[in-house]
Amino acid sequence: MKQKKGSMSSVKISENIKQSGTLREIWDWAQTIIIAVIIALLIRSFLFEIILVDGNSMAPTLFDRDRVFVNKIIYLLEEPSHGDIVIFKTPEDNKSNYVKRLIGLPGDRIKIENGIVYLNGDPLHEPYVEVPAINDYMEVTVPEGAFFALGDNRNDSKDSRDFRIGFISMKNLVGKAVWRIWPLSNISPIQ
Repeated sequence: MKQKKGSMSSVKISENIKQSGTLREIWDWAQTIIIAVIIALLIRSFLFEIILVDGNSMAPTLFDRDRVFVNKIIYLLEEPSHGDIVIFKTPEDNKSNYVKRLIGLPGDRIKIENGIVYLNGDPLHEPYVEVPAINDYMEVTVPEGAFFALGDNRNDSKDSRDFRIGFISMKNLVGKAVWRIWPLSNISPIQ
């Protein structure tokens, strides 16, 4: 009888060891998943993000439902440039992402006359615009710390010409759109 009790207790010890090994493995996997999620959230919050284009205001450069890869740290390393395609939020709507092209930098004078955009008195060469703007826009000077942005589809774009958007503050820039990653047939750098 003593032998049977001893063999039963060694079976129980063996089962406990197996259970603790399984629990340890589950805990190790859970820690790995938690760390991966935290890293992904940090990357998405501070470094890079994938943004869905909603609407055709940037056609023919970007179309509705395209997905773009956004570099969120680039403007910590360099200044925004004319022609950059940027993602920004407005003070009135900090949940929606707007995708537009930077036309005016601080101190620039912008106007639209007879469908031509003028930057500091010179007409812009804009091969990305298929149909010029129908309406003129009186000359404005971009204030310090702000930008003027237009959609490439000038007649179907809510952009800096709209009083609800206006000049875009540097603090509202989310980042620069650098790659179209969807649809797969159109993966390409954004220009």
